[in-house]
Amino acid sequence: MEILKLLGILIVVVGFILKLDSILIIMVAAIVTALVSGIDVVTFLQTLGSSFVSNRSMCTFIIVLVLTGTLERNGLKQAAADLMAKFKNASAGLIIGIYGIIRLIFGAFNISVGGAASFIRPIVMPMAQAIVEKDGHPIAEEYLEQLKGMSSAMDNVAWFFGQVLFVGTSGMLLVLSTLADLGYQVELIDLASVQIPVALIATACAIVYYFLKDKKLAKKYAGGAK
Repeated sequence: MEILKLLGILIVVVGFILKLDSILIIMVAAIVTALVSGIDVVTFLQTLGSSFVSNRSMCTFIIVLVLTGTLERNGLKQAAADLMAKFKNASAGLIIGIYGIIRLIFGAFNISVGGAASFIRPIVMPMAQAIVEKDGHPIAEEYLEQLKGMSSAMDNVAWFFGQVLFVGTSGMLLVLSTLADLGYQVELIDLASVQIPVALIATACAIVYYFLKDKKLAKKYAGGAK
């Protein structure tokens, strides 16, 4: 009766068709699958726990997305835009640069703030757009798209160089093992110290470039959308 082991799939399909609670459907399907497969309670709980631990990064990512979506629905973007209205001399390029610094610092401690999906879209972009539109003119479509690209690129640069500063990352361990195979005995702290000036220079160059590019775009689209 191997086909009975597929009963959990049927429960999931029927449950979603009837629009029942998603978590309840999945839990019932998991329990029924364990019962018909002859898995005892202890083994079932061990399997459930090990699966959660091995995929905890994905669980954290999903939680962050849900939390960000909830905050955005309840006025996060508007709050960010209202905050920027209080700063007269700020620019979109400056906001992107500040985000790059924050991303680099957090990356050095291997702390991800979510990137484009959960930080740039609901926080950085509304702030940058609000600064551009503070004179009452709507932002040009091309200008807006350029800001999106600049913000995402800043995120990539700062996170790429920032996370390598953390000695426990897989990238650092890979470099360490590769150098060891080649006969070079170094410590993780030595690799991190070499990476510090590289990260600072790369991030600084990106900040200056996007700041100047924003100035050029602001001058080109002065007066709003065209």
